[in-house]
Amino acid sequence: MLPLKGITVVTLEQAIAVPFATRQLADLGARVIKIERPVTGDFARNYDTTVNGLSSHFVWCNRSKESIVLDLKNEKDKEAFNRLLEIADVFIQNLAPGALERMGYEPKKLIQKHPKLIICSLSGYGSGGLYQNKKAYDLLIQCESGLVSITGSKDTPSKAGISIADIAGGMYVYSGVLTALLNREKSGEGTILEVSMLEALGEWMSYPMYYASYGGKDPERTGASHSTIYPYGSFACKEGKKVFLGIQNEREWASFCEHVLKKTSLVTDARFMNNTNRSKNREELKEIIENQFKEMSIHDVISKLEKAKIANARLNTMKDFFEHPQLEARERWRTVKTTAGSIAALIPPVTMEGFEAVMDPVPALGEHTDAILTELGLSSFSNE
Repeated sequence: MLPLKGITVVTLEQAIAVPFATRQLADLGARVIKIERPVTGDFARNYDTTVNGLSSHFVWCNRSKESIVLDLKNEKDKEAFNRLLEIADVFIQNLAPGALERMGYEPKKLIQKHPKLIICSLSGYGSGGLYQNKKAYDLLIQCESGLVSITGSKDTPSKAGISIADIAGGMYVYSGVLTALLNREKSGEGTILEVSMLEALGEWMSYPMYYASYGGKDPERTGASHSTIYPYGSFACKEGKKVFLGIQNEREWASFCEHVLKKTSLVTDARFMNNTNRSKNREELKEIIENQFKEMSIHDVISKLEKAKIANARLNTMKDFFEHPQLEARERWRTVKTTAGSIAALIPPVTMEGFEAVMDPVPALGEHTDAILTELGLSSFSNE
């Protein structure tokens, strides 16, 4: 039995955050009905054409859903939307601030009409406040939350390489909806949820926020290193290859000195005898480490690190990750159908005994319009 079998989710979604959240619900067996605008649909469909002509963002976030095309400025299409809300357990939206209300679907009125409905809205900055109507894209939330200020090299602030603000918001939509469904089982009542991308990513920014607010200065940007722990980051080996490693405590430091560097005197060296000193004298320590590593191949360095039980990693490319032996060994790949042929897809990271995640096709725009309208007792009128 799929955990969310029998749950119907109706969604007015676009871009990444909410589609990412609802795909998680679909993975667990929920029926997700995605309402898309005529002609263009979800604009994420056209972000790129790299996956056999389809958008990499779209195929990532939209498998296992049904797509219905509705023009919610059209009264007949609004009737279809009204009927969808009657069969829905969950309604999720991330339209522009105020758009839902302007269409006549204010959440407080909706829940009066549908008392068991769970309504979730995601926005950039949340309702109320000076930023309520401010446009919010992933990069902009990364900036406003301070993430960009602590990411990158000393001279170059950088955004994260993935849509981390969207993903943070989407994960709180996902967990919030699951919590509301659990609560409805106890109370029999629906509820209204709100998720702000700024607050979602802000939760993840708590460590640097505390560090800066109570420590008096922001963590320094250190590229792939750590601003407060050392050695932690990349080190050059023979032939210019780089290995990444992290040392968390004094026991690991002693093991690293003895078994990898073969320099036990460093354990009691005043410059390096605790993390504070190692971090303060990181340039001197980096030179010592790399002088040793540059005489060894990356294979030999990693072998020594493994024997010393020091955490380490290679710098993989995305192709390397796609072919990662651990993913293959754990049988994490499945095949998902699209209108442009089958593609590989990772199963969800949480595996649970007793069921296999839903991995149904990525829908074409409006693929399920006629079938859903027929189910609702309506004729196909969107293209009249």
